[in-house]
Amino acid sequence: MLDYPLVVQGRAQRASGTGRLSVRKVEGKTRIAKLFQEGCAKLRFPVVAEDGLEAVMINSAGGLTGGDAMQWNFVLGDFCNAHITTQACEKIYKAVSGTVATVSTHIEAGKGSFVAWLPQETILFEAADLKRSLNVNLAADAKALLVESTIFGRKAFGETIDTVRFSDQWRVRQEGQLIHAENFAIGPNAGSSLKRSALFGDYRAVTTVLLVSPHCEQLLEPARLVIGERGGASSWMGKLLVRMVDIDAYHLRKRLIPLLRLLNGGAELPRIWST
Repeated sequence: MLDYPLVVQGRAQRASGTGRLSVRKVEGKTRIAKLFQEGCAKLRFPVVAEDGLEAVMINSAGGLTGGDAMQWNFVLGDFCNAHITTQACEKIYKAVSGTVATVSTHIEAGKGSFVAWLPQETILFEAADLKRSLNVNLAADAKALLVESTIFGRKAFGETIDTVRFSDQWRVRQEGQLIHAENFAIGPNAGSSLKRSALFGDYRAVTTVLLVSPHCEQLLEPARLVIGERGGASSWMGKLLVRMVDIDAYHLRKRLIPLLRLLNGGAELPRIWST
């Protein structure tokens, strides 16, 4: 058994994956038009009873560390319905100094389409270094439900976070116009920053949810009832934005799952979320 890292051309071997999926409407159902998979990026498609399509992203490398890179690209044709999720929580492990793990996602949705971006939680371990980006382009009447949840160490395992670098960038456009943008960055002294009451107040699980829909303002008060005191919601100009925090992923999910059902018209989450 090797007791040293595998080296390729003078550097440690790194994980890399690219997944691209295009879907179109065929006889009233959303179906695969084009599929490309490379490296450790895989896509699987569970059978669902509805007319929409469910895509499950898999990182066969089993996690990411500094120097690893994942790229995902999804294109929905007109009047398509797609739910995109992950097989499991993505784990971001300790990075060698000066190396960064990158995860970039690009989504396009045609007219009359609906896309639900529902990855499971990203777990950051001590000394992790992650740069994540989400870029979404929607047609004028397309709708989207977008969520990203991040866990800073697993409380049940007694993990603590002192040094982590993490940046998260969102850009959402509709008909080419920027309608939502945010940048979040923390580190390297994340442990002390997390304790600040103006940030997470020492909570270690956080989620951001964005609904783009002309009817989202009607869901604002019901959403606030689900969110409770550990979070908040606002709605304006066809958007509903939610932030929630909690002590760990388990307690966060207890509110996140009913919230996503509400914002998704009562539809259940992909079954992979409960396995």
